[in-house]
Amino acid sequence: MSPLLVSSILVVYFLALITISYFTSKGADSTTFFTGNRQSPWYLVAFGMIGSSLSGVTFVSVPGNVGKIGFGYFQVVIGYLFGYWVIIGVLMPLYYRLNVVSIYTYLEQRFDNWAYKTGALFFLISRTVGSSLRLFLAATILQLFLFDAWHVPFFVTVATTIVLIWVYTFKGGVKTIVWTDSFQTLFLVTAVAVTVWQIADKLDFSFASMVSAIQENGYSRIFYFDDVNSKLFFPKQFFGGAFIAIAMTGLDQEIMQKNLTCKTLGDAQKNMFWFSLTLVFVNLLFLTLGALLYIYSAQKGLAIPELSDELYPRLAFNELGTFVGILFLLGITASSYASADSALAGLTTSFCIDFLQFKNKTEAVKQRQKFIVHVGFSLLFLIIILVFKELNEKSVIDAVLNVAGYTYGPLLGLFAFGIFTKRNVQGVMVLACCILSPLLSYVLSSNSEKWFSGYKIGIEILIINGVLTFAGLFLISQLQKKATTI
Repeated sequence: MSPLLVSSILVVYFLALITISYFTSKGADSTTFFTGNRQSPWYLVAFGMIGSSLSGVTFVSVPGNVGKIGFGYFQVVIGYLFGYWVIIGVLMPLYYRLNVVSIYTYLEQRFDNWAYKTGALFFLISRTVGSSLRLFLAATILQLFLFDAWHVPFFVTVATTIVLIWVYTFKGGVKTIVWTDSFQTLFLVTAVAVTVWQIADKLDFSFASMVSAIQENGYSRIFYFDDVNSKLFFPKQFFGGAFIAIAMTGLDQEIMQKNLTCKTLGDAQKNMFWFSLTLVFVNLLFLTLGALLYIYSAQKGLAIPELSDELYPRLAFNELGTFVGILFLLGITASSYASADSALAGLTTSFCIDFLQFKNKTEAVKQRQKFIVHVGFSLLFLIIILVFKELNEKSVIDAVLNVAGYTYGPLLGLFAFGIFTKRNVQGVMVLACCILSPLLSYVLSSNSEKWFSGYKIGIEILIINGVLTFAGLFLISQLQKKATTI
């Protein structure tokens, strides 16, 4: 694609986002930014959440990984479905009953200020690092395949990206994001669906012959029950996926903030139900795309890149025609921005509500502080991305990709302890427990093969972390109860 075509597409795309922002943010105040005035249509939230739940990493990594594990990732997706239904039945009724803006205020009502601040702090750390990394990886792909050819510095690419996100989110906040995420999800899903169609057409596949080819080439395997020590062992993948969904959706301010903009609990539950089913279909589409990319490469004699994440962009830009290249560009941009803009609004909301005590401030003060916090997190994204770029070590990136298992574990333990027990914990020991649990989890994960006869801990580290946090809180509650009775 020519530089003029690419730049024209991106300019039109962002003008569309800014136009949506202009109309959706009219008359917006701080309440609009944080809650969307509780007026979002449930079906719009459900569709938009597809884009914000996926990311640029998912957009290229899920198809690329099919060459290694076939459809094995679908085991995690099945777990997601179970986790989302737990959110529908347990967490959503709780949040709506308490009428929360930040979901972490539940921890204050259930325990005390220490638990509340601890929960919010772990969300801020996890989402800031995780979202920065996702944006970094997506920006790296765009830089490698597009902007390097124009001699655009990486700093300029990332800075421009973050400024554009800030421009269309700074006023309308979550109300705007509900609409822009739906717009971006449309491009994301269209890009994948059209690429599948185009590859199938070039290979002269009907639907039936496409399914047969995927099976014959060994990519269709979903379930792995043969090796309990493998990271792909079904129970690990299923329960890991279920608890990832509960923690990274149900206990995540960014995602739940959009659910809480629905008018009623019933609308929010309908949104989550249809979102969960749609996400299963979209992930299956990603996996189908991955199989077709490998089959196409084999039939055309194309070399497979050493990094599987490069397979989809290489074929999209160099082999599958201009139309697919344009859609890939829009898809990778949409998936990256839909994730990053939601994170920026969620982080701003959490910090303002949970740490700046917005409740009793005037609207003028709220608007000024919200503006500063919004800018601050935008700059923090930029700094973290540039640090990743300077480190430029794959091992560092892989380590941060796993950060969710360690930072969401304490949230999982805190909420589970609050919901499923009547015990109480208070004070700085809650923070100490939530710091110690991830450290112990890391030690277990690092030594699991040696200590447990070859058993390799994978995504179930989130569950282990949550259980350790729960057990620590139980012990603290026992000690504090004894102290009060002496």
